[in-house]
Amino acid sequence: MLRRALTPPWNVHDIFRHTWLVATRCMAPVAAVTFPFGMVIGLQGLQIFDLFGAQRMLPSLISVAVLRELSPMLASVLVAAQGGSAFAAELGAMRIKEELDATEVMAVDSLRWHVVPRVLALVIACPILNVLGTVAGLLGGFVMAVAIQGEPAGVFIANLWAFTVPFDLVAGVIKTVVFGLLIGLVACYHGFNVTGGAAGVGKGVNDTVVHAVLLFFGANYLLTSAMFAL
Repeated sequence: MLRRALTPPWNVHDIFRHTWLVATRCMAPVAAVTFPFGMVIGLQGLQIFDLFGAQRMLPSLISVAVLRELSPMLASVLVAAQGGSAFAAELGAMRIKEELDATEVMAVDSLRWHVVPRVLALVIACPILNVLGTVAGLLGGFVMAVAIQGEPAGVFIANLWAFTVPFDLVAGVIKTVVFGLLIGLVACYHGFNVTGGAAGVGKGVNDTVVHAVLLFFGANYLLTSAMFAL
């Protein structure tokens, strides 16, 4: 995969086409999930900070939680469920219909033309959707704290970035690039190696979501430890 991704020819059209499809499929689900999660963090955090009279710390908690963990993880889960499963199903259908075999008979590199564009598309789409998830999560926290709980909007905005640094944004991008790569590799592996007809395609799609989520949850711990805890 790495050799084919770094050497020409590149199937640029399919890379951008798949990126666009994944991004448009996942935009609404990512926003719909991260927005209420931001509201939940705002609600629970405010109840705790009320005990200590430290309500002004709430926006800092929301920004750190959303930027470092919430948005990258939720966006990647939905990318695995939407984009990864779709790619596994597409490649699986091509395998059982012998389309991949036909391209290989014609001396066409099926990995280069069918797999690499999909993996790179997920690598590109995940950080884009993470940005959307971050905005939605912060907006959800703002709505809960200011519009519903009545906290001053100026205090919320003034303290939003008190404990965040530019590296928090970079870390989110790094995480989602790695997660997108893992999702793409898992999805394309299961789809490319489907056996057993239509039932095999369904199993490949299911395995894609389960294995990809488990894999990047483990990778998240390692990345968080490397970038923040250590």
